[in-house]
Amino acid sequence: MLKAVIFDMDGLLVNTEPFWREAEMKVFKKVDIKLTEEMTASTIGLKINEVVEHWHKQFPWDESKVTKQQIAEDVLNELEKLISEKGSKMEGAGYIIDFFEKTSLKIALASSSPVRFIKFITEKFNIQNHFEVIHSGEYEECGKPDPAIYLTTVKKLNVNPEECVAFEDSYYGLLAAKRAGMKTVVVPDKSVWNDDKFNIADIKLKSLNEFNEIYLKKLVESP
Repeated sequence: MLKAVIFDMDGLLVNTEPFWREAEMKVFKKVDIKLTEEMTASTIGLKINEVVEHWHKQFPWDESKVTKQQIAEDVLNELEKLISEKGSKMEGAGYIIDFFEKTSLKIALASSSPVRFIKFITEKFNIQNHFEVIHSGEYEECGKPDPAIYLTTVKKLNVNPEECVAFEDSYYGLLAAKRAGMKTVVVPDKSVWNDDKFNIADIKLKSLNEFNEIYLKKLVESP
C-alpha cells in the first residue's frame, strides 16, 4: 500500500541545477580550479560539503588562505543571488504537488541541500506549506547515494520505505531511494535522459506533467 510521496528539490521541483553549476565554476576559480559544466554535472546530488571535498581531494589548495567551509559558503551565496535573479520552478512542479494533494498520501521533501538553502527556495517559490516533512541532507553523515536521507524522512512520516515513492532527477538521488527500498520515479535532465542507468527507476518521465492516474495505479499495484 502506498502511503507517502517524497520529492527531491534541486532539479526536480525548482530549476536550480544550472545555477549550481554556474556558482561552482565561478567560486572555485578563487582557488585556481577551473571547473567545466561536465565536471560539475558529475557531482549532482551530492551535498555541498561533499562537492567541495571532492574537488579538494583532486586539486588540493592552501586552506590557510581559503577554507573548504568558505568555498561552500561562497557557492551558496552566489547560488542564492543567481536564483533570486533568474530562478524558476521546473515544468510540472505545481501540477505534481497539486496532483498528490488531491490524494490521501503524505507529502515530504528530502533534499541534499543545506537547511539554509531549502528555506530560501521553499519560501521564494511559496511551496513551504505543501510538505508534512522537510528534511535536509545537512543532518546526515552521508549524502545521496547513501539512503540515510530517505530512511530518516520515512521515519518522520511514520511510514515504511516500501510504502513510499520518491521523485528524483539525479542518478545519485535515484540510487539513494532504491537503496532505501522505495518505489521510484525519475525525471532526468534532457541531456542525460537516454542514459540507461536511469532505467532502474520504476517510472522514467521527461516531465512531471506526464505523471497521471495510470502511473499512480502502476506504483500502487507494483510489489
